[in-house]
Amino acid sequence: MKFAIGMWLVLAGLVQAAGLEFAELINEVNAASDATSVTADFNFTNKGDKPVTIAKADPTCSCIKVQISEGKLTYAPGESGVIRTSFEVGNFSGSVDKVVALYIDNDKPDHPSMQITVRVHIPVIVGMEPKTLKWELGGKAEPKTVQIRMAEGKPIHVVDVKSSSEAFSCELKTLEEGKKYDLVVTPKIMDVPSISVIRIQTDCEIVRYRVQQAFAVIPRPTPSATPSKP
Repeated sequence: MKFAIGMWLVLAGLVQAAGLEFAELINEVNAASDATSVTADFNFTNKGDKPVTIAKADPTCSCIKVQISEGKLTYAPGESGVIRTSFEVGNFSGSVDKVVALYIDNDKPDHPSMQITVRVHIPVIVGMEPKTLKWELGGKAEPKTVQIRMAEGKPIHVVDVKSSSEAFSCELKTLEEGKKYDLVVTPKIMDVPSISVIRIQTDCEIVRYRVQQAFAVIPRPTPSATPSKP
């Protein structure tokens, strides 16, 4: 708790030193189920007594694009601006946080003055749990299950399942047509490390939800540490 408060105070001090005051540092937006991108605006004002220059706005993900007041980077005392972020939804689902680091005036390359966060809530149309199944090398070839559940609304059917590796067998069980499925995966060989990408194709009307992926893994053992000599 003390650490969290300390970090907040450090951040607050940096924001105050920079002179910029934001209406919010975390902007939450809800994406429509068929959205390909969403935007989030961060309004700010220079509350200091000196001009402030935003030297760089660095998104931490290629899925984020940033525009600052149509290219205006220096703000006199009392002047306001907007940082507009555009998030490409892609294959993301659920709640996703993406950070943009802001470098003010002469910040060092690895020490931005502050950061803003875009929090996007994306509908889960085709839910899978878990997405990765794991077995221990040399263990039992027990079947494991990926639960596939469709969002409420128009039925979505699983129309095909394909494994990229013959080391695993896949069986699709229909629990409720267009709503609930279980994908049962069973390894065939347990003494060899293996991995499979399982492609699950649906008839979802929204193209980006049409194909989902699950993973089956028998990983290599982690090398054990060499025991120290007495």
